[in-house]
Order: sequence, then C-alpha cells, then structure tokens
Amino acid sequence: MIPKSIYIQPQDINLQINLPSSKSISNRALILNALAYSHYEIQNLSDCDDTRVTVKALDSNDTTFNIGAAGTAMRFLTAFLAKTVGEWVITGSERMKNRPIKLLVDALTSLGARIEYVEKEGFPPLRIFGSAMMGGEISLNGGVSSQYISALMMIAPYMQNGLKIRLEGNVISVPYIRMTMSMMKQYGVDIAFENNEIDIKTQNYKPVQYKVESDWSAASYWYEILSISGKGQIFLYGLNENSSQGDSKVAELFEQLGVKTDYKQDGVLLTSTDNYTDKFEYDFVDQPDLAQTFAVTCCLKNIPFHFTGVQSLKIKETNRIAALINELAKLGFVLFEPAEGELSWTGECCKPDKEISIATYEDHRMAMAFAPAALKMPIVIEEPEVVSKSYPDFWKDFEKLTLNGN
Repeated sequence: MIPKSIYIQPQDINLQINLPSSKSISNRALILNALAYSHYEIQNLSDCDDTRVTVKALDSNDTTFNIGAAGTAMRFLTAFLAKTVGEWVITGSERMKNRPIKLLVDALTSLGARIEYVEKEGFPPLRIFGSAMMGGEISLNGGVSSQYISALMMIAPYMQNGLKIRLEGNVISVPYIRMTMSMMKQYGVDIAFENNEIDIKTQNYKPVQYKVESDWSAASYWYEILSISGKGQIFLYGLNENSSQGDSKVAELFEQLGVKTDYKQDGVLLTSTDNYTDKFEYDFVDQPDLAQTFAVTCCLKNIPFHFTGVQSLKIKETNRIAALINELAKLGFVLFEPAEGELSWTGECCKPDKEISIATYEDHRMAMAFAPAALKMPIVIEEPEVVSKSYPDFWKDFEKLTLNGN
C-alpha cells in the first residue's frame, strides 16, 4: 500500500532491508551492453522507472521515445542515439521539457552530431539525426552535471577520432565520472583520466557478464531513519565496502549523526550510537543526491548545518534547494541560501504548519528524504508514488517500521 498520511510511534528498530539495485550503475550498464552488442543479460538490473524507460527505448523498434521524468535516460540516450544511424525524437514530462540540455547538445554537435530542438531552444524534445561521429577535442565546464560527461564518454570509443574532454574549473560529481570510467574498463575499453583531462581512443567494447550492486543512495534513507530514531539496528543487503558509487560516502558521514557501519559479507549492519556532531559541515560536490537526506536529518536532530557544493541541485528533478527551504519551513525550520551552491540552517525556527503536507515536486528524493520525519510528527507525503523513479518498494519497506495511518 502507498501511504499518504504517516506517523510512526517511537520504538527500537530491528530491520533487514533488501535495497534496490543501483539506478546509476543500471543505466550505464544498459548503454554499455548495447554499445558492446552484448548477448548477456545484465544481472540484478534495477526495476525503477528510470531504468525501465531506458530498457524500453533500447528494446523498441520505435523512432520516438518518451522517457518521462528520467533525467539520466534523457542524457544517456541523447548521446547514444546521436551515434546510432536513423532519425529519432526523444521527449519527456513537462518538467523534463524545462530541464536544460543545451550543453550536451552543443558538445555532441561540435563532435559531428546533428540535433534539432523540436520546441524550445536548449531544452527537450529533441530530433536527432543519428550517424557516425567524428569526435576530437572539447572543453567542458566541470561544474555541470556529470551525466553530460558520462554520456559523452560512453559513446567516445566509436567516434572516428576518439575523444579528449578537458574539464575546466571546479569539477563536480567526480565519483560518477570514475564510475563510468570503471564500468567502461570492465567492458574492455581503455581510458586515461589525469589532470582533469579524459582521453578515450577509438576502440571496441567487449560483451561481458555484469551484475549490478545495491544502491547506496537508497541506503541513505535507512541511515536517516536510524539516526532520527536514535535506537536500534538495520541490516542492508547487497552493499559493498569498495563500491564505485560516490554515495557510499554516506557510511562515513553518518558517523557524525549517530550511526555506525559494520561491513559484512552480504551487506552492512547499521547500529545507533550516541556520537553526534554539534554542527554538520560538508561539501556535497561529489554526492549531491545525499543533500536532501542530510538536510532533513540535521534539522530533526537539531544539528545546525552548512552545505557547499550543491549547485547542481537546482537542475535536478526539481530545484531541490528551493524545495528544501519550502518544505522544511512547514516542519518549523528556517533554511537559507548564503551563496550560490550553498545551503544552511543556523538553528532558526518558525511556527510549523498545524497539518504538515510535504510537496514532492515530482522528485523521488523529496518523498524519501521527508518520510522519516514521521518518526517525529504526523505528516502527509503528497504524490508518494513518485518513489518508483528509483526505489519502487520504498513504502513496502517503510511499512516495516510499524506504520500508523492510512
């Protein structure tokens, strides 16, 4: 059952959770599998919306693809289709039509692609005339979404002159770039990444058997739940200590918020502790998807915080900076944006709403990051089904906390 109104009575937590597979790894594996013309089926593939639309597009004989709100699919498929002979149209939800893609389109065009905007300049939908691409050298602002960079990297081996990408300025989300690099190497491609320069020669992918690991981003909500509860244990299956996922940093960061991590053979054991920092400060430039989790946790634990490196949050499923400020105010917390790419809470409070209804803005992470607030107060999560984007069984798992409400 998908709940709307939720409230959880305080209790000792003792849970075992089978996490979803990594969406980030699944979507890369699908593109790489297709580029390798692999006959192997990817093992433990994610069942989330983003992955399903990518599978549907890659398996389809259509020439028009609607990927809904799946930003990863939009970026990866745009690049993939640009090098795939044919005429294609790719579109999405109304929110997707307002998420910028000009930087990726400009980069692809400079490398030999032919792409037109169907409606608004700089935004989907796109008409793509797929053909062989020349490749060459380009410079990109390192402060853009790593998905743009990963999209270019994955098709680079099939460019006639290969591809050299020079990343300028402050490079964000480096772990995601390294994840793409690591997976491409597993599929038989050599890459050099030194001094903010990515060099990929012309070469061929090789079919390999690939198994997707569980999702550290999804794990963050269970860290949050245990931190806010302050007592108990949770075992999360399928997580690896030496993960390529940047969000595995969550294990180290939550040590400051009262959760200890022990790595076991088949997953991790989370245990509540009494170790709390007086103020939480962190640069989320490499783990932007964790920012919502930590903002809600810190507020509900009454721990002031200062985040930097969150500039990319404004071009996610929603403007996550504005969304956090708006929705945490409903809980009684006054957040502010000291400068571009920053978010703070100094401890200032306001009167909470009498009846708290959290808007999710078509953003799965808003729903999951705010759900643990039900450990402190009754709340309503609007459009709770949005979690299907990355964690379809979230509410089923959440119900294990002894859900009260309807």
